[in-house]
Amino acid sequence: MTTQTTAPKNTGAPAAGDASGLIGIPAHIGRALATGGGVLTVVSTFLAWTWTAEFPGDLTVYGYPGGLQVLVLVAGALTALIGLASYGVKGLRWLVPAGADAALRFAALAAFATAWYTVIAISAQLGGLVNLEPGGYIAAAVTLIALLGSLALPVERPEPDPFDPDDTGWERFKHTSAHNWQIVKAAFASGSPRPVRALPSYAEILIIVAVLAAGLFVFTYGIGTEYDELFVGFLITAGFGFAALNKSGLIAQASEITARHQNITVCGAFIAAACFPFTQSDDQYATIGVYILIFATVALGLNIVVGLAGLLDLGYVAFLGVGAYAASMVSGSPSSPFDLHLPFWGAVLVGAAASLVFGVLIGAPTLRLRGDYLAIVTLGFGEIFRITANNLDGTSGPDITNGSNGISSIPDLKVLGFDLGIAHEFGGFTIGRFANYFFLMLVITAVVVLVFRRSGDSRIGRAWVAIREDETAALAMGINGFRVKLIAFAVGASLAGLAGTVQAHVTYTVTPEQYLFAGTTPPNSAFLLAAVVLGGMGTIAGPLIGASLLFLIPNKLQFLDDYQLFAFGLALVLLMRFRPEGLIANRRRKLEFHEEDEAPAVLSKTGA
Repeated sequence: MTTQTTAPKNTGAPAAGDASGLIGIPAHIGRALATGGGVLTVVSTFLAWTWTAEFPGDLTVYGYPGGLQVLVLVAGALTALIGLASYGVKGLRWLVPAGADAALRFAALAAFATAWYTVIAISAQLGGLVNLEPGGYIAAAVTLIALLGSLALPVERPEPDPFDPDDTGWERFKHTSAHNWQIVKAAFASGSPRPVRALPSYAEILIIVAVLAAGLFVFTYGIGTEYDELFVGFLITAGFGFAALNKSGLIAQASEITARHQNITVCGAFIAAACFPFTQSDDQYATIGVYILIFATVALGLNIVVGLAGLLDLGYVAFLGVGAYAASMVSGSPSSPFDLHLPFWGAVLVGAAASLVFGVLIGAPTLRLRGDYLAIVTLGFGEIFRITANNLDGTSGPDITNGSNGISSIPDLKVLGFDLGIAHEFGGFTIGRFANYFFLMLVITAVVVLVFRRSGDSRIGRAWVAIREDETAALAMGINGFRVKLIAFAVGASLAGLAGTVQAHVTYTVTPEQYLFAGTTPPNSAFLLAAVVLGGMGTIAGPLIGASLLFLIPNKLQFLDDYQLFAFGLALVLLMRFRPEGLIANRRRKLEFHEEDEAPAVLSKTGA
């Protein structure tokens, strides 16, 4: 008997487990295109991209990149270096401890997005593609080639789920689309980086210094961008560039080294921050710096309440206002109802103590609530504070806060005879008013970080984490839930009041409208909560980085006018969709959102 067999039809689709790329170019050719495209991208930045200097940055000069060309140069150089590292070039393999392919895709995407954004911006602003010089066309072409080459690199395709024979056409389309999306995710995923070999202590400290210096340079460049197009390009390059370094494994290895020297890293970070005013030629950007520190300090205080204790507080900005009002009333302002002018330390203690008292008064009757009910009560407290401050104007109520006009003409602080309101000469540098307050807030931020670290590592900190994870189980284990939550509420409130003391003197005026639940500019309760969630709940660096981004980006995106909040909200939605654990996530929260990751052998008290 003869048995006939029919070979399965080849549909042309890559089989499961196939390591072909996303596009049909051989892998060796794609790698060459990506690497060569990175090199040519660097070369293109030394050509003129437009004929007129009307576009910001003066992109008309040959041999000298300027403006957005510098960002394309950085992205192109990163693409070329990672591409060479993928060939195993000696001296560059340390760049890709977790593999090169995913990092190369993100680096090529950074160069492509920045270059094409620049070309489109030139065409839109000057009136068409005719305003481009050959350098602009070359940059657009070579970055596209590099991106296509990187997409041709091999991808380990996941196994597809089988079709249900009873599925409709629409259900089959959704099934296929979901599988294709899993393939795209696999293309931009990387493996685990190899462990960092033991280095001499001085070498690891030098690496930490280099990382902090790079962070200071990037922050200084971003905050000093002089026009809107350059800042948007900076966001594109920095975002995809950081993703490339993260996928290469360098970020993980740097984190491993800094974890070995936590105290040195924290001290180095504050020293790097203290160097920021010395990188500025005037006081303009020190203004943004001091407001970022105020916002970040308040966010770190909220992180105790939300990140450690798991209490959703939607009216936290009211504690900042309580501290600011209390300090302004005892600092010698002519608008104050009290004829009292306390020194700096007295004002700080009054502001922190007032917020502490209000935290206890509000927390005592409400912290027996949980979840959404507690959130609604704290939201009500925030609005009650603002309305009450508006009504204490001598007409609707006692004349205490001067109503909507607020407490004005608040004098500058004097610390040990050092007047923070005037410029001072230091080592040939002129330190202006806002730089003085920047240094003061840096000290206060250091105090808040110390409180957060010590409390998180203490018995009360472990109780907070237990309450956050499962309050019923914590109560069953003998933890006094009400007492523990009240301490968290009181500590968080006092830290916000501490920052409010400085804010009152920096702004000269305290008004009720500064302390809204939501608004276009921070600090407000919505932005504070977003800073904690965006940065990473339960960590120290997370809220500091989240607050910096949430203050700096809206400040720089004012050209969007009415679309500012829309763009900002869209960015938050995308970030929470693709990285719900936050930018700086602890291991516990990362495992909550990425169950496929391997569990760490050891978790600390806060899961960090």
